[in-house]
Amino acid sequence: MMDIWSWICELPNSEEWAESDSPLIFTLASAKVRNQGDSTRSIQLRAERTSGSNLEVLVTFNICFEGFQASNAQKPLWVSDTCPLLSEQPFLPLVLQLLQEIINRSPSVPDSTCPRSQLQRLKPEPISWIMESHSPDSFSRFFNLVFLTRLFWLCACDAPSEVGSFYFQSLLGPNIEALTCKEAPVLRTFLVSVGVDTELCFMRTLGYILAKWIILREVSVGLQTLTPLPRQHLGISYATEAHGFWTLKGYAPVNAMKLTHSSNQKSIFPAIGAKESLLRYALAHQQLEAVIQLEYSVGFYDGYIQVNACVDNLRFHVAKLGFRKKEDDMDYFEERHFPSRIRVWVGPEVGSTYVYGLSLGRSTNNGEREIETQRIVKGSIRNQKNPQVKARSRVSLRNKMKNWRWDQDAEGNAAVFDAVLCDNVTGHEIATCKSLNYGNGGNGDNSLQNRYYGVNRPFTKTGGLVFAGDDYGERVAWRLSREMEGSVLKWRIGGEVWLSYWPNNVGTSYIETRCVEWCDEVDLPLITAK
Repeated sequence: MMDIWSWICELPNSEEWAESDSPLIFTLASAKVRNQGDSTRSIQLRAERTSGSNLEVLVTFNICFEGFQASNAQKPLWVSDTCPLLSEQPFLPLVLQLLQEIINRSPSVPDSTCPRSQLQRLKPEPISWIMESHSPDSFSRFFNLVFLTRLFWLCACDAPSEVGSFYFQSLLGPNIEALTCKEAPVLRTFLVSVGVDTELCFMRTLGYILAKWIILREVSVGLQTLTPLPRQHLGISYATEAHGFWTLKGYAPVNAMKLTHSSNQKSIFPAIGAKESLLRYALAHQQLEAVIQLEYSVGFYDGYIQVNACVDNLRFHVAKLGFRKKEDDMDYFEERHFPSRIRVWVGPEVGSTYVYGLSLGRSTNNGEREIETQRIVKGSIRNQKNPQVKARSRVSLRNKMKNWRWDQDAEGNAAVFDAVLCDNVTGHEIATCKSLNYGNGGNGDNSLQNRYYGVNRPFTKTGGLVFAGDDYGERVAWRLSREMEGSVLKWRIGGEVWLSYWPNNVGTSYIETRCVEWCDEVDLPLITAK
């Protein structure tokens, strides 16, 4: 994997790098052009040294494309702000500029009815602190992610079309794992520091790039020859502990989630009609955004410590990745996936011996059933010698069913919260249905058509889903040894989410269900307040 940050940090100082020297060049990607002899195409990052006022030594970075027919290699397509080489953090302006330009070009800025919802510019203080508090290796992986993301907008929107294709095949393909930033703690620190609004813009940009990459890999022979796509690593998540909350946030492009079943298990673009291809294309530009927030408390008693936890908020939103489309075929672009099952778990580390027991707070729920009996007796007497009496009896059965069924369970010492979406007409679990007919020869009628409208809709108007404490407020509790007082334990928290697609306002028989899993660790401080 390329290491741009190390190259930038090792640029010569002012004595070794004279103004008359040629720009220093870092080749980001290069490849031979077929049927053109020794011709080579490349994307280059160049560093040029200049002098400012008071003999200040400055460096400017630019990006150039070489070997492309419609490009001018002498004219850079992007130029950075100047960076003062003699300052304590000479390349802070470069990092700030890249991040700000990524956020400004986010494809799906959160809609808001508030007239004062415009994002503020990034402040240098948190970015400066992130650069100081992390090792060069960790920050290098984060910088690769930032640089590749900014370069995507440059190649896809501001450069000739052949440059965009070259970017995906020769640059993003070999470095695709950089966009997951799986091993770098810097991404988590960055997302926590910049606030949730900026976080959404940044993560939707990453989701948009990954969605494009997956689509192109499916339809392009050249991209299919690259290293297999690590779909299980494309979902990004992180967990935090603060103010009595454990919070797990997760992001996953829908098409990067594991496909559990569909009505067509082939490529996302099989030999189908134009309208259904448009539908698949729209469904591929979506991203699951999840917030799993649990409230916890710690009580100290004679002989034991009790840790309590309950669901505070579970929020799931399927965001549309992309820019506003034309009015043509808008119905297809309004179609979206919806959560059909949520599984959340929380508990101590596997193998821990300091937990005495786990208490769940909800019994297994058996559905309510009401039976209504009606008897009607009619009689008539025609004459006293031969009376006639007619009787009629009617029994009706009525079930009370909700869209969501909640359960609690245990896996060792971990508490499991499970929510399953059911069709309240038939009672079938949506996540396991493989066709609209449920395999029983039905006509496919279901309660989820027009699921975002009406008083009985199971989702919000924007297609999201929210569970709060009033939906599922029962607590779970662990009893721990009193010897653990004063320590900070590692508690694991995780979530598994199934997304399903059923047609809402369009005529199609296509359905599918996908799944993603996240898991992380949070702190559990067992410290008494003084």
